[in-house]
Amino acid sequence: MNIYENKATFKFLIVGVALLVGFISIYYSQHLVSKLAQREKKLIDLYAKGLEYAVNSESSAGLTFIFKEILDSNSTIPVILADSDGLPLNSVNVEIPRGFSEEEKTAFLKQEIVEMKSMYDPIVIDYKDLGIKNYIYYQNSYFLHQLKLYPYIQLGVIGALALIAYLAFSYSRSAEQNRVWVGLAKETAHQLGTPLSSLTAWVELLRMKPDCEEIVSELEKDVKRLETITSRFSNIGFAPTLMPMDVYEVVYASIQYLQSRTSNKVKLLIEKPTHILLSEINKPLFDWVIENLCKNGIDAMEGNGNISIRIVLINKLVCIDVSDEGKGIPRRKFNDVFKPGYTTKKHGWGLGLTLAKRIIEQYHRGQIVVLNSEQGKGTTFRISLPMYESL
Repeated sequence: MNIYENKATFKFLIVGVALLVGFISIYYSQHLVSKLAQREKKLIDLYAKGLEYAVNSESSAGLTFIFKEILDSNSTIPVILADSDGLPLNSVNVEIPRGFSEEEKTAFLKQEIVEMKSMYDPIVIDYKDLGIKNYIYYQNSYFLHQLKLYPYIQLGVIGALALIAYLAFSYSRSAEQNRVWVGLAKETAHQLGTPLSSLTAWVELLRMKPDCEEIVSELEKDVKRLETITSRFSNIGFAPTLMPMDVYEVVYASIQYLQSRTSNKVKLLIEKPTHILLSEINKPLFDWVIENLCKNGIDAMEGNGNISIRIVLINKLVCIDVSDEGKGIPRRKFNDVFKPGYTTKKHGWGLGLTLAKRIIEQYHRGQIVVLNSEQGKGTTFRISLPMYESL
């Protein structure tokens, strides 16, 4: 289901699931209340019967009968009757493992008595005529355990539902952003098409004049550059073709173009790795990322300083570190710089790093992060790409 196009349907689906969960919760709680109500009624009946026998009984046999009635009528509460020495005499609702001998059953019940005693003090039965005392040990019934756990279960279900709703709407928002990106990119490519065709025609006209060769040469470079940019925008939204390439050669070609169109106050420096490092790359899109990082660095340095690029292999990842000498980024903003619209420039859309992240992570299966930054000293971005290993 396309969440973007069926957002209203998806909302109703979430509401429907929430209502279903609410109905199940109410039904389950009412079921527990009904069970506990029956239990309370039975205990009241037993209490009334106990008073009746206590009044009419002239011997301890009556009290013994009452206790037996209580034990036999109890179907939920685990109870153990023991003598003054802690020896189990009888038990109700205590699950004794099958196959136990009498000695093993006694040992098991003694252990249960220890656990019950840690929860509640035993009830003392004093047979005054006989001069003996018995003790009733007990613990919470199964239904009471359920009642205690129920709020946590309910909260867990509600939390899970809230998480699902959050993830669903996050996905919906992401899908909406993607559609905007693709639409904007294709519209830009379309708008560039007409002036690019016109510039190509002007280049051909100027080529006919012998004294314009230098101008034509530079114009051709810029026209090719515009064609590359148009191609980049056209390809946004489609799975790009990736080819194994020497990462150093790709980056070197990109900064060479930039250097020729950058102020002499800025130096673009690249350190050549000792070995050829290959990765699957779409060159037009990857060039775009390098340009964005370099241009951001130049802006951060206010057009004066060095951009240093280092390419290294770390854990089968080809890492490209792009460092500037600019004003730096606060650590709390390391993730924000990749969000659409984030910019510190007076004139800027705040889309460069967002596009870079999309190109690296979605198209090249890599990662781009702010590796480190120090205010007043500069910032280093790291691009990590899977290393290509030929068979």
